[in-house]
Amino acid sequence: MIRRTGRAGTGGTGTGSTGTGANGTARPRRALAAAAALALAAPLTLAASGDAGAAGVVWAAPFRTIVFARYDAAPVEDLYAIAPFGGSPTRLTHTPAVSDVMPSWSPDGKRVAFLRYGSDGAIDGIWTMNSGGGDLKPVPGTEGASDPAWSPDGTRIAYSKPAGTEREIYVADIDGTPAARLTHTPEDEFHPTWSPDGGHLAYSRADASGHSRLMKVRLSTLEQTPITLAGSQDWTPDWSRGGQIVFSRVDSTGFAHLYAVRPDGGGTHRITSARANDKYPSWSPDGRRLVFTRGGTDDADPEHLFVVRADGTGLFQLTKTDSHDLEADWRPQGVSGP
Repeated sequence: MIRRTGRAGTGGTGTGSTGTGANGTARPRRALAAAAALALAAPLTLAASGDAGAAGVVWAAPFRTIVFARYDAAPVEDLYAIAPFGGSPTRLTHTPAVSDVMPSWSPDGKRVAFLRYGSDGAIDGIWTMNSGGGDLKPVPGTEGASDPAWSPDGTRIAYSKPAGTEREIYVADIDGTPAARLTHTPEDEFHPTWSPDGGHLAYSRADASGHSRLMKVRLSTLEQTPITLAGSQDWTPDWSRGGQIVFSRVDSTGFAHLYAVRPDGGGTHRITSARANDKYPSWSPDGRRLVFTRGGTDDADPEHLFVVRADGTGLFQLTKTDSHDLEADWRPQGVSGP
C-alpha cells in the first residue's frame, strides 16, 4: 500500500511499501502476483438521472459518478466508480501487478488522473485514463509523485513530489512539461487542491513533529500564507467552487472529523462529530454535499464511503463491503455520463 500517514487515520499522505491505518500502525504489504496483463473494466453503466437515493435525495445526471480507490481481499488497490445514491460500484482498473490510487477528475469529466505504484512500493508516477477505465497514459516526469489534482481549466496537474528529503508542490502541463516547483520548505507538502479561479493552491504542510496545517500558495508570485494554525492536525483539503475549503482534522476528541474553513482562515467550523475517523473529503459539484471515508479506531476495521450535507445533516453510507474505500473524488458539475 501507499503509506497514508497521520495520527488517528487522518489520511495524511506519504509514500512507502506499507500503509498506516486508523491507529497509525503499519499494514504489511501482501504478496503480489509475479506478473499479469492489464485487464480494463467495462464502461460504466450507472443509473439514469432522477433516481431517488438514500435519505430521499433525488440526484440529477451531473452528480452521477464518484471515483475512489479500494483494496479488499485482493493484494492491490484499484479504482472504482459509484453513483452518489449508492448501488454496486463499477471497477475501472484491474491491474494485478500494480496499484492505482488517488484519483482526480478532469474538469470536463472525460478523464481521471491517478497515482500508480508497483509491488515493491516504488511509485511509478501519475497516469490518466478515460472515464470508463481505458486509454491509459503516463504523465512524463512524475515518477515518485503523488496526490494529483487537475486544474480548473483542464490544462495542468498539481502534485506532491520528493525534492531531496522533503516533498514539495509542483505544477505541470498535462503532458508533464514544464514542471514548476512552487514550494521550497524544510517541511513536507501534500495534497494540493485548486482554487476555483486557478490562481491559488491549498495544501497540507507536515512538520517534523507530526503536525500538519493548511497552507495556500499564489501561483503568480509563489507567496505562501497559512490557512490554519501551526500545531494542528489538518489534512487532505478540498476547495469548493463556492470558496469553502473542507479538510480532515484530528481534534480534541482524538478522532479525525471534517471541518470547513474560508481561504482566509476565518469561519472554521466542524461538520462531522462521530466517534470514528473521517477523512479524504470531496465536495459535490454544487458544494452542498461531501463524500468522505469513515473508518473505525482499529486498522482491521473496514473503511467506507459516506455522503453528508455541508451542514452535517443527511448522513448516509455509500459503500458497505468489507473493504477499505478511500480518496473519493466527485465528478464535476455539468457532466453527465462517461
